[in-house]
Amino acid sequence: MDINGAGSIAGDASSSTPSTGFTQLTASASQSFQHFLDKTTPHVLYRWIVFVFIAVLYVVRVYLLEGFYVVSYALGIYILNLLVGFLSPQVDPEVQDLSDGPTLPTRETDEFRPFVRRLPEFKFWYSITKAFCIAFVLTFFSAFDVPVFWPILLFYWIVLFTLTMRRQIRHMIIYKYVPFSFGKQRYDGKKAISSESEDLLP
Repeated sequence: MDINGAGSIAGDASSSTPSTGFTQLTASASQSFQHFLDKTTPHVLYRWIVFVFIAVLYVVRVYLLEGFYVVSYALGIYILNLLVGFLSPQVDPEVQDLSDGPTLPTRETDEFRPFVRRLPEFKFWYSITKAFCIAFVLTFFSAFDVPVFWPILLFYWIVLFTLTMRRQIRHMIIYKYVPFSFGKQRYDGKKAISSESEDLLP
């Protein structure tokens, strides 16, 4: 009985080994990929250069194939959705009352608060890059090459983009926020320390 029991245990171990090995391999690959993403976080310029390369590669492939316009249209709608999240504040003052909480500064004497996006820059980059990679892979499957008159899709996307951006810009003007840091005054801690030390001098 012991021999049979040992044989059954060995059989169970051998049968569970492939699934366990695959699970460990998947977890290891996911961990390595996440570590790679964490290392690329501070390298903003290089990340966006990689994105531009992938985007140009996709555009060239679609142009040469002269197809997959529905995939490109869906990609454009998804990019527009990401862009709205990237340009919007984390807490929308239009739908939530901020009278009891922190508000965006409206005067020069107000306390400086950095703009916090609903969709952070890294997630925006990762999502849009992943979307282009998926769309590029879909161009290898003829089932997604739906025949369509592409100028209509392009015209509709341009109209949708114009209306969405007009609404977003109106929202920025009403609530007085700018989602970019270009040209904004920067506050350096060293300057503040030096000014305080000068006040302490006799």
